[in-house]
Amino acid sequence: MNYIDKKTVADTLAKFLSDFNPEVIESYLEIPPSEIDFTYALPCFRLAKIEKKAPNVIADQLKEKLKDVDYLADIQASGPYLNIKVKPQFILETIFESKKDYGRIRELQGNKREIKARIVIEYPSPNTNKPLHFGHIRNMLLGKSLSNLLTYMGNDVFQVNLNNDRGIHICKSMLAYKKWGQGKQPNKKSDHFVGDFYVKYSEMAAKDQNLEQEAYDLLRKWEKGDKETIELWNKMNKWALNGHRKTYNKLSISFDKEYFESDLYLKGKEIIQKGVEQGIFEQLDDGAIIARLKAKYNLDDKILIRNDGTSIYITQDIFLAYQKKKDFNYDTSIYVVGDEQIQHFKWLFAILDLLGFKANNYHLSYGMIDLPSGKMKSREGTVVDADDIIEEVEQLAYSEVNNRYSELTEVEKRKRAEIIGLAALSFFILKYNPTKGFIFKPDESISFEGETGPYIQYCYARIESIIKKSGKSITTDINWDLIKHEKEIFLIKQMTYFPEVIKTVEETYNIHLIPQYLLSLCQMFNSFYTSCQVISEDEELEKVRLLLIRCVQIIIKIGLTILGIETLDQM
Repeated sequence: MNYIDKKTVADTLAKFLSDFNPEVIESYLEIPPSEIDFTYALPCFRLAKIEKKAPNVIADQLKEKLKDVDYLADIQASGPYLNIKVKPQFILETIFESKKDYGRIRELQGNKREIKARIVIEYPSPNTNKPLHFGHIRNMLLGKSLSNLLTYMGNDVFQVNLNNDRGIHICKSMLAYKKWGQGKQPNKKSDHFVGDFYVKYSEMAAKDQNLEQEAYDLLRKWEKGDKETIELWNKMNKWALNGHRKTYNKLSISFDKEYFESDLYLKGKEIIQKGVEQGIFEQLDDGAIIARLKAKYNLDDKILIRNDGTSIYITQDIFLAYQKKKDFNYDTSIYVVGDEQIQHFKWLFAILDLLGFKANNYHLSYGMIDLPSGKMKSREGTVVDADDIIEEVEQLAYSEVNNRYSELTEVEKRKRAEIIGLAALSFFILKYNPTKGFIFKPDESISFEGETGPYIQYCYARIESIIKKSGKSITTDINWDLIKHEKEIFLIKQMTYFPEVIKTVEETYNIHLIPQYLLSLCQMFNSFYTSCQVISEDEELEKVRLLLIRCVQIIIKIGLTILGIETLDQM
């Protein structure tokens, strides 16, 4: 198979530009505007100084040297730019023959496939005193889709979860259950049952100022290992964790390992003490230990151990970094945590660097999601439960399916509604740059038109319907000269760039580039389909266009699978 991509073009150009290595040339290559009928453009300005020629002269000379390259359909020198067009045949053959591997075909080349990197992704790190909330959905979708993408690209990925299962917030739920639970067993999803008592505590604490002291007394009992307190803690933690796991299962999330704050919160002090002995950290006169970070990292200094000898949250995170390194021997550690913790991770990574900890650490931060005013208020009136959002979009999807396909069985309606509802939720959230906040609109997310997951699913199903209707087998044994309509050319051009998009996401973790790409691809497909009849009396042209739309479908499938979204052959 002749695999042609941006790197191939750069390698070819490097043969005629001996003073530039292919990696540099690849970085110079640009994607021309959509209205220009070329695949890549090379601006020759930066070549001029080394080549000691005018940019337009370099472009003219390269045009002549490239004229016999078999995979190029056209080369044009336009002033200081060299425009390059790859033959559609090479693109479509590559996609059709690669199928589910199209975006990572280079990673699969050679006789022995080696793991590129070992990567640990930590998410969503919930508290065990209440259900997962709406913010956790964004967290989980980012963590899962990035894990899918990095695995797809040939990395060994380990998904881990840190459960915040101790502390005063946990004791507040425990205290409320102790006072008002009357020994009841869960009569609903068990994490919601636990969360009801956290809400109950908040309600009662507003009336009784002594409750907070009682909660702290309970925490001290827990820390001393009081049998009755530990039994209650184990029981309520189990309820919360079981409920969380049902939500994880709903989103097809599982973890290679789960950590628990209760196992870690006293650890890390040995690492800090050793750092003092090595002169990395400083012990103050009052006994506290501090990391001096201003000079080297331009960060405020950070206390690591209090003057009473107790550790703080970052001490635990330092220990966990070492523990994960021991467990997985990773190259890169990614923390998926909201942007309110940006400063915390700057401190953590700086301190790990001071300690000589060898790993790439990355904080994948994300902004808040809001809902339209008055929509879906939670029991507390401020935080929306994850399960409520999932149920809402599935109900909206069911209404849409029921209206469109009333002849389906109830089981099939529910099945489609679940798949479409989760697609609506996932795609709407993942299409935004994680650093940006946005307003989630349930009604808008479920639309079969617009920038939505169901729109992409519908495009996939529409292609499947066309192919089935044709009844013809799809092959690359076609008349390539029949590809000449501008809509065909633009669509093929868009498909060419999918591996580059995937590669960029691997390097930057900007997962939103995939849904944005899929939207552009499907919009171009619909524009093509409006102008170009696929099933026709001209059988040779039909064969060409069937191959073309199958290639579109292959890319949609890869992209949606990375995002954790199922496809449907029928909507």
